[in-house]
Amino acid sequence: MTSAKEPSKILQQRLFYKGRKFDYEVIKLHLPNGVEGDWECIRHPGGALAVPITPEGKLVLVRQYRFTCAGRLLEFPAGTVEANEDPAKTIKREIEEETGYRAGKWRDLGKFPLAPGYSDEYIYAFLAEDLEKLEMPPQQDEDEDIEVVLMSPQELEKAILTGEPVDAKSIASYFLARPFL
Repeated sequence: MTSAKEPSKILQQRLFYKGRKFDYEVIKLHLPNGVEGDWECIRHPGGALAVPITPEGKLVLVRQYRFTCAGRLLEFPAGTVEANEDPAKTIKREIEEETGYRAGKWRDLGKFPLAPGYSDEYIYAFLAEDLEKLEMPPQQDEDEDIEVVLMSPQELEKAILTGEPVDAKSIASYFLARPFL
């Protein structure tokens, strides 16, 4: 077994696609265990997510259409971290745009890799408390189709356990926030 901190050696790196939100590369590696081969990787700047909770104890989620799943998923508000942007700044902007709420108190819940088998994306999770409803309605991006949904923690857990489509980053972040709810 190799050390967890032992890096792979990059032998060759090829960019196949440069996109608006991510890049797609094929990388020839020499792994710490001696194996060499090609691996595909999606390079992503990372995402920031908030688990917002109202003073009444309701979680603020969005039901968003996702073309890759051909349907709507229940998610916490989130967004892509812009170049050289602090994830805390990203999520403060996104929560207002997507939900129409502003948080007075923030708690860092940590970060975790989203899909390490093929992507370097990390999700930076935060708990958003002391929410106030803004007078302006949410300002969705042109490519967003979002409905704001309020649920109790128990309702969200039931939705997860009964198979309602809830994305993985939201499930993971909910359980990171659960001790504080």
